[in-house]
Amino acid sequence: MEFFKIVKVKTNEESIQEHITLGALENFSNEIFSLEEPSGNGVEIGGIWGEFTLNRAVIKGGIRFSLVECPNALCWTITTGYPPERNSIVIHLTINRKRKLPEFIDEIEEFLNDHCVCLEKFFSQLARL
Repeated sequence: MEFFKIVKVKTNEESIQEHITLGALENFSNEIFSLEEPSGNGVEIGGIWGEFTLNRAVIKGGIRFSLVECPNALCWTITTGYPPERNSIVIHLTINRKRKLPEFIDEIEEFLNDHCVCLEKFFSQLARL
């Protein structure tokens, strides 16, 4: 399954890569939190689905996150500069299932909506500096 969210804020891939880091989870989510200091490209996190290793990778247009031990292979990207919205932030989340219980889908939607609010707030404030 895949999910898309559009954040109507202008930024660039360098800014996403600089500011959306494992050491600054609060810049993009209230739903996950670090359980320890980040080490390299990973950090142990807690959140609505339990505890996982969160990996971060720099990609063209922004970054990709993945929950390493997640049985649904949940991962998401935060990018800009490409379709479907070149002048906005695009959040694209995938899981390796064709269907899930409605409650889980609701949790994914809440997770993504929280990301949208946090990213819009952070990058709008950054633009004012």
